[in-house]
Amino acid sequence: MNSELETVVALRPATLEDAYGIARALLESAEHHAGLDPERYFVPAFDTLLTRYRKRIRELRADSPEIILVAEQNDEIVGFIEATIEPSPDPMHRSMTFCHVAEIGVRKHHRSLGIGTHLLHGVEDWGREHGAEFASLEYHIANTRAGSFYQRKMGYGPAAVTAIKRL
Repeated sequence: MNSELETVVALRPATLEDAYGIARALLESAEHHAGLDPERYFVPAFDTLLTRYRKRIRELRADSPEIILVAEQNDEIVGFIEATIEPSPDPMHRSMTFCHVAEIGVRKHHRSLGIGTHLLHGVEDWGREHGAEFASLEYHIANTRAGSFYQRKMGYGPAAVTAIKRL
């Protein structure tokens, strides 16, 4: 990781004041995903995202099995990650606990600077501290940049395939 990045990016649990920055990052992520697959993704209203994250942050407790971490640089939220601790729902799996990354977003002008790496490492550490044995995440198959990042740089590998069909 870029050692200069570590000195200028702070990683910490989200506070209510961070909801605006998180919503901005998620809005930019939604724009990217809507470009990849407009049939399944759209760009929600900023106020909808802001309301969602204000509510989510208010609901988080210190002993919660979920977390939202933010990456802050120069008093600006430049990225976030949201994760939960959950057991495998598959009755055929051995007993195992996952740290499931539900959302990750890095502001458009801050991508490819190591912020995503920093966020994933932070949530993986949190997951280990909370008993997770595996980390899991999903990404759109057309998002080849994300796929390359997760697999080549972060060590994630395919474990299952989610297939969908329009009904």
